[in-house]
Amino acid sequence: MSARGLQDLAAQVVELALAAGANDAECTVSEGDEFSVNVRMGEVETLTEAGARGAGVRVLVGRHTGSSYTSDLTGDGLRTMVRSALDLARITTEDPHAGLPDPDELGKLDLDLQLYSDSVAQLEPEFKIEQARRAEKAALDFDPRIANSEGASFNTDIGQHAFANSRGFVGSYRTSSCSMAAVPVAKNGGAMERDFWFTLARRADRLESPEAVGRRAAERALRRLGPRKIATQRVPVVFEPRIAQSLLANIFEAVSGDSIYRHESFLAGKLGEKIASEALTVVDDGTIPGLFGSSPFDDEGVPVRRTVVIERGVLKSYLLNTYTARKLGMNTTGNASRGLTGNAGIGHNNLFLEPGRGAPEQIIASVKSGFYVTELMGFGVNIVTGDYSRGAVGLWIENGELAYPVSEVTIASTLPAMLAGLEKVGSDLEFRGSVAAPTILIAEMTVSGQ
Repeated sequence: MSARGLQDLAAQVVELALAAGANDAECTVSEGDEFSVNVRMGEVETLTEAGARGAGVRVLVGRHTGSSYTSDLTGDGLRTMVRSALDLARITTEDPHAGLPDPDELGKLDLDLQLYSDSVAQLEPEFKIEQARRAEKAALDFDPRIANSEGASFNTDIGQHAFANSRGFVGSYRTSSCSMAAVPVAKNGGAMERDFWFTLARRADRLESPEAVGRRAAERALRRLGPRKIATQRVPVVFEPRIAQSLLANIFEAVSGDSIYRHESFLAGKLGEKIASEALTVVDDGTIPGLFGSSPFDDEGVPVRRTVVIERGVLKSYLLNTYTARKLGMNTTGNASRGLTGNAGIGHNNLFLEPGRGAPEQIIASVKSGFYVTELMGFGVNIVTGDYSRGAVGLWIENGELAYPVSEVTIASTLPAMLAGLEKVGSDLEFRGSVAAPTILIAEMTVSGQ
């Protein structure tokens, strides 16, 4: 269906809801096609091609809300969806903060965000399969110790999204994405270690080559061979970029409006306060062309924007949708997020930690003895108290160099202490998704080993 067709369909659902008794309504319509192939030891293991279309509506009857969705986009299917949402609204509890954004908050960015490229739609299945095979082969050929593989994959996704509400907003946008990954297994004696690498882009020509993906994945698996045990100690800890992203995810949860108004965050009530070292600046920006957290409007029809969340250690803003903003007596930051149905939650756009000036090698060289983390396990993070404890794998740093692999350890601290102790931020910021961070150095954490 064309973009205009999707917009018209969303607007039609809104009109149906108003005619059936809703005071306000909003509708999301989406459609998409996805392809996924996984190759293992040169043979296609799984291949999936699928398409989906659906619509979701949220209605308000006074301050009562109800929602429903359907994959039946016929007239009868849409009318049934609207009736279901209205029936639910009439039996839900009234919420004084429920409602659509004010009309002056609605709108969309008037610029090309480069979210779609025909180059992805034009990729043939045979080409995608061959790319996955080449990535796996590059990993297997890299070193004789790469003796096995958990596979390599190539994925594409093409989608369209339209949104309309009863306050006069209507808009749509198209998206495309493609990705490739390899997961080799390294072997030394009876010991085996696995790791992976991937590449992700909106355009096909911006993917790394399959050979680069395979070689990088092999290097990462090989450096994990022969892990040693270490004694429990307090040392500096360096997070590689992929692991630093997980700290950003913790920060996002802590500044999300839902966590704040429920007082389920260690950052509740701390706007304007210094909560981290001056090395930390965190930004949420949905306006950057070509990235995976960019869009012209959020899932309530509010324009996305650049929001500085933490600036040089000072908490500057929470991330809010309309509902949480009203609960807190503030304004939405354009961070409403949801699927086809239900009330909007909070989502980040492009959430990133601003890079520093030091190369990652310089950061590692500054550590006499410490731990370089390359993988985290478990979910031992309490956003309410800030307590932090997770299983970790990585490399031990001795005299400023990566010396040997380490596994079966736990790193522990508290999020406030980690943010305050963030000493150095690398220059190696790179977006491989909608969350990105460079290498970071935390002054001290407990690394629990033997």
